[in-house]
Amino acid sequence: MTNTSEFWRTDPATLHDVVLNRKALESALSNGCTPLERVRFLALLNRETEALQVGFQVLAESGHRRQSLLVVAQVYQRQYRWHEAARLQEEALQLASTWVEEADVRHHIGRRLFDEARYRDAANEFQWASDLYRVSGQHQLSEQSTRAMRRSREVHARQ
Repeated sequence: MTNTSEFWRTDPATLHDVVLNRKALESALSNGCTPLERVRFLALLNRETEALQVGFQVLAESGHRRQSLLVVAQVYQRQYRWHEAARLQEEALQLASTWVEEADVRHHIGRRLFDEARYRDAANEFQWASDLYRVSGQHQLSEQSTRAMRRSREVHARQ
């Protein structure tokens, strides 16, 4: 798997993924990456149509369906196709078999709800994710969800 921290980060104010190094991302896309990374990289490069085509192929072939569903849902989310993203996230939630997996899905759901301007609902999902991560010993991930929860509450309070 490619070290993606050099390619993009999640903006703490908008909770959107922001490309940091477009050339490195394009190079990774051209020089070999996992199929799931390919979907993510294409979406980050604003090539959502191609990302969806590859994403559905990955879904059909992948043994890691939960994670594939979440990545394809992110592509839909980038296109403001909330219903399709939610449907895939709900399917991923049904496939979660550990607290960490459920936390991961709930964090993704929280990001979608934040994008939909449903800040109170987003905060609740982030809180749930944070709690699940914490009881699983994933303290860094718990803190990320806690920060997203605080941001959601902050934006909700301003409305």
